[in-house]
Amino acid sequence: MRSASTLQPLSVAPGITLHEAQVSDAAALFQLIDRGRLYLREWLPFIDFSHSATDTELYLRSVTAPGNLQDQVYVIRYQDKVAGIIGYKTIDRVNSKLEIGYWLGEEFQKKGIMARCCAALITQAFEQMGMNRIQIKVGVGKSNRIPQRLGFKMEGIERDGEWLQGRFIDLEVYSLLKREWLENNATPPAGGNEQA
Repeated sequence: MRSASTLQPLSVAPGITLHEAQVSDAAALFQLIDRGRLYLREWLPFIDFSHSATDTELYLRSVTAPGNLQDQVYVIRYQDKVAGIIGYKTIDRVNSKLEIGYWLGEEFQKKGIMARCCAALITQAFEQMGMNRIQIKVGVGKSNRIPQRLGFKMEGIERDGEWLQGRFIDLEVYSLLKREWLENNATPPAGGNEQA
């Protein structure tokens, strides 16, 4: 069963919030997809299969179903507008690992939104969910600045990892371990001006 604490709305930064995806988000998400179809289809395989708000609703029903223990999907809102999706995929509680997946509408790019949203989910995964490893996969040369900026290490290439626009493409695989995250996010002790 899903933990209620992991599905609470998150205030990421001024003007940026995440809330658990709901079926009622289908129309707004489909409008975002439809407006940016040419842009989004460059790296999102589902775009060519998303023809109506009903298709988006079916997706939302699948990821929010009570029996789905592997996904937790959030809608990104920027200045009260639906901007995209981010979520945990393939949650493996036995091995304390998961993957983060995301997409953002074209008009919301280059504002630092996705890096902030990823950072919020990373913190939640390590601090509240007890995860040890987080993975992000991106198309080769696409969107890799986000995991790199957040301290992820490239592990390699997943060859022919995704079917996109009628062909297989390779994916870059990045990971971040909890110990690495703790090292990068360590805060100095109170009164941190003491000399050793």
